[in-house]
Amino acid sequence: MSEILRQHAEQQFTEELHELKQQESHPIPENWQLSPQSVVTYLMGGKLKNGFEIKPKYIGNRRLMEIAVATLATDRALLLYGLPGTAKSWVSEHIAAAVSGNSTYVVQGTAGTGEEAIRYGWNYAELLAKGPSQSALVETPVMRAMREGKIARIEELTRIGSDVQDTLITILSEKTLPVPELNSEIQAVRGFNVIATANNRDKGVNELSSALKRRFNTVILPLPATLAEETEIVRSRVASFQTAMKLPAEAPALAEINRIVTIFRELRAGVTSDNKTKLKSPTGTLSTAEAISVVNNGMALSGYFGDGNLNANDLIAGILGAVVKDPVQDKIVWQEYLETVVKQRDDWKDLYRAARDML
Repeated sequence: MSEILRQHAEQQFTEELHELKQQESHPIPENWQLSPQSVVTYLMGGKLKNGFEIKPKYIGNRRLMEIAVATLATDRALLLYGLPGTAKSWVSEHIAAAVSGNSTYVVQGTAGTGEEAIRYGWNYAELLAKGPSQSALVETPVMRAMREGKIARIEELTRIGSDVQDTLITILSEKTLPVPELNSEIQAVRGFNVIATANNRDKGVNELSSALKRRFNTVILPLPATLAEETEIVRSRVASFQTAMKLPAEAPALAEINRIVTIFRELRAGVTSDNKTKLKSPTGTLSTAEAISVVNNGMALSGYFGDGNLNANDLIAGILGAVVKDPVQDKIVWQEYLETVVKQRDDWKDLYRAARDML
């Protein structure tokens, strides 16, 4: 497994999940691996009675995670909704890993996702040779999750066409999946539920029908509330990336991560952190996920083309790539930010020089 680029959550955190199961003292819903309380501990982190430390997977409002996990213990599905980069997919994966011990029953939503990706498909060679039969049926992740009482995940639900989305209505309301070609149906086993994610930047693309919305409990995942919170998220995710990729670079100084996060937060908000200077915001989202990518890219540059210590020259290309999505409008926004904010900060002079060299 050491050669796997990215392990599934249940593989990467096997020891934590095992310890939580060993220390379990709360009622466990049928076909769940852990109690709802332990699932939230897995997500938020904490110390167990035996002293074992659980690392936080989500840094933010604990109540949001409690609501999300409690929803899955009811007959309603869970919709994680928010801006790009607010850890919707990350949270979805870790909840599924803790609840079901398997986070791999995933449907990736796109404009081309059809009904067969959610309901079932057919092996057409078998279908032509023998007609509709159980052996010709191709099960989807949703169908397998129903059979086994697991969590199914649907990523980017609002990217899927409205007519395809509505195939979920019977699954979520009746907990059955009819297979009329075989005159049969799949009935969901206890423990089955669905976690979907949706991006509010896609609002208006394929809106959920009112009938489908009623089948979901929506939890909105916000951007990190504070600079310290967002910096810690970036630091912890970068540390995981560095371990997985085995980059020949030193762990970045917290001050460098803090600078990137500050830039992103100020440009997102349209005002400096001291509320003294109003700013124009770029067209992109400047999410936490993009901040993580900027640091990771900088570490690769410093490790392979520098001295292994992350510096302003390593970071600036990634920052420019994240901020300047529109070469005309965003370039003006960035230049104004450089001159009115970055240039004025004494401890950011290196960042200003590196940025000027890249323009």
